[in-house]
Amino acid sequence: MPVINRIADYAKDMTAWRQHLHTIPELSFDCPKTAAFIKERLQEFGVDEIHEGIAKTGIVAIINGTGAGSTIGLRADFDALPIEEETGVAYASTHPGKMHACGHDGHTAMLLGAAKYMAETRNFAGRVALIFQPAEEDGGGAQVMCQEGMMDRFDIAQVYGIHNMPGLETGTFSTTPGPIMAAVDSFTIHIKGRGGHGAMPHETADPVVAACGIVQAIQTISSRNVHSAQEKVISVTQIHTGSASNIIPDTAMVNGTVRTFDKDVQALIEKRMNEIVQGQAASYGVTAELDYEEGYPSTHNAPEQTEFAARVAREVAGETRVDTEFGKVAGAEDFAYMLEERPGAYLFLGAGEGAGLHHPKFNFNDEIAPVGASFFARLVEQMQPVTVK
Repeated sequence: MPVINRIADYAKDMTAWRQHLHTIPELSFDCPKTAAFIKERLQEFGVDEIHEGIAKTGIVAIINGTGAGSTIGLRADFDALPIEEETGVAYASTHPGKMHACGHDGHTAMLLGAAKYMAETRNFAGRVALIFQPAEEDGGGAQVMCQEGMMDRFDIAQVYGIHNMPGLETGTFSTTPGPIMAAVDSFTIHIKGRGGHGAMPHETADPVVAACGIVQAIQTISSRNVHSAQEKVISVTQIHTGSASNIIPDTAMVNGTVRTFDKDVQALIEKRMNEIVQGQAASYGVTAELDYEEGYPSTHNAPEQTEFAARVAREVAGETRVDTEFGKVAGAEDFAYMLEERPGAYLFLGAGEGAGLHHPKFNFNDEIAPVGASFFARLVEQMQPVTVK
């Protein structure tokens, strides 16, 4: 079954909603204009309940179906990024230094489209919980919504989300059971030595050389400590030290990111990194402190729910246009927190060619909004069909 005809009828509405949201990008939890716009649309649709102020500006709206059943959660993130827009479109950001460079404006438009259709037809049993979430890019809004009791408060049994993906064929779906996106950790190493004249290094404890040694040694964790079949990424992205060509500084700082899909691998990397930092520091005669910060966990799709979601996606997009062996992506996603609390699935929706995510020229492809909205609606209708008596 292709895109729902009724949803196709208001594709122009979804485009208008999305492009309006694109003009008013807001960051992290501080998204009052975005939340107000979402609330206005939901009121127009006649949803049964609107709950505001979850994770500051998050919203959960409830639509009751026809007959008894459980509650299915559908999530869209709506925060933007601190990027100066370079698209040149007529509806470009009116907030300097902020833009929707990841398509969260489109995710919100898709869920609003599904909401309008489901509030009108109610062709499902049980309830649907529409989750509009702030702070995906920064702050872990999904975690905060869960910590504030969203899952239990609204009795959500399963939860689903989709993300647009430039570079994948327009209107196709890609997913995989099990881990699909990585846990993201960050580390900072503070090295303290003893500075001095660059012409007299023997009188110093050089933190620059120590930093170089530490960076090289860290790379051996992937090649010598973690099984080669385990996916992992350890990237040093910053080294800051020094002030002049003839001065050996007192301190150096090393910073980077770790991406893993398995908690045991994640723990091993942190352990070995700490051992390497301390050992290397001692060998160079300096001291060093590792600050290792765990971020978003790995996003794990429940196999049963992923299989069902893929079946629905095939009916919407076409039998050959759904890839269920997409594999793992080293990027991170805070939807992982929702999947830790409830079974569900996360899928990518192909957006075609264009600038990549987080690029100043990125612009959501409005052509895929009816596809995403239809997927959300059909998922609910087929998961909990109305019983004919």
